[in-house]
Amino acid sequence: MRTSAADRRTPLKVVIAKPGLDGHDRGAKVVARALRDSGMEVVYTGIYQTPESILRAVVQEDADVLGLSSLSGAHLEYAEELCELLRENDRDDVLFVVGGTVPPEDAETLKGFGVHEVFGPGTPTAQLVEYISRHARRVRMT
Repeated sequence: MRTSAADRRTPLKVVIAKPGLDGHDRGAKVVARALRDSGMEVVYTGIYQTPESILRAVVQEDADVLGLSSLSGAHLEYAEELCELLRENDRDDVLFVVGGTVPPEDAETLKGFGVHEVFGPGTPTAQLVEYISRHARRVRMT
């Protein structure tokens, strides 16, 4: 999908999602607020989401970015399934980032599934905002 000049002027739309039984959402809310404060439009799905409900939000919102927040240790399973669902639904133009308690050794596995970047504990929100701002539209234009 290619973006028009009008699309490039609209704010990036980001879906922030919490999959599975992970009920710890403080970090997701901090990230959502930082993205919103930077001028992005943010849709927070809330906790206890399934991969299918997350995909549905991405499609319905025509999101540019999917941010998956995981503190439960199930990030590999959910990210792999979401990457497959995004491809199956022709939404591999979405910049997919994962954040939370993700062991550094899992970052390459996640990227192998199709995740674009992984942000571990303590990542400054400014770094996340800068990464998304720089990379989101590039994914959609390819």
